[in-house]
Amino acid sequence: MEKTNAMRLLDAAGIGYTVKTYAAGDARSGLDAARLLGIPPERVFKTLALQAQSGGGARETGKGRYLVCCIPAAEALDLKKAARIAGEKKVDLIPQKDLLAVTGYVRGGCSPIGMKKPFPTYVDESAELWETIAVSAGVRGCQMLLAGRDLLAYTSGVLADLTER
Repeated sequence: MEKTNAMRLLDAAGIGYTVKTYAAGDARSGLDAARLLGIPPERVFKTLALQAQSGGGARETGKGRYLVCCIPAAEALDLKKAARIAGEKKVDLIPQKDLLAVTGYVRGGCSPIGMKKPFPTYVDESAELWETIAVSAGVRGCQMLLAGRDLLAYTSGVLADLTER
């Protein structure tokens, strides 16, 4: 497989990772990806790009700033928790039609590494439970396994309780 931008960035930073692939058309969700890769869904983290609807820090558009949340594939993002952690009044997912323009990635291939601009990144606290977690390598059908601490360090990410538990 050809290296993705996310892989090249990790290589340049000296951060180790392992690549796992599957037929992109076989997965419609993070749970499908976990099953196809043979990795517990608690270790496969989906990347969600959000936009603040109001509150402090509006800078990207009139609607507010962008942020990124990485959560386990089997979990749902708690938007109220995400807004609170980010210091915003309200956040919502970026509309799918805007995802490529904002992040440089398509739905199902969105990586927290290598977006068009660096956005504040929040990683669910459950990442601490695992030696490695899987995140998208930036294309559908390709995941990178890396240490959660390395993901946090590279993205200047913050560990937080982000899911509806």
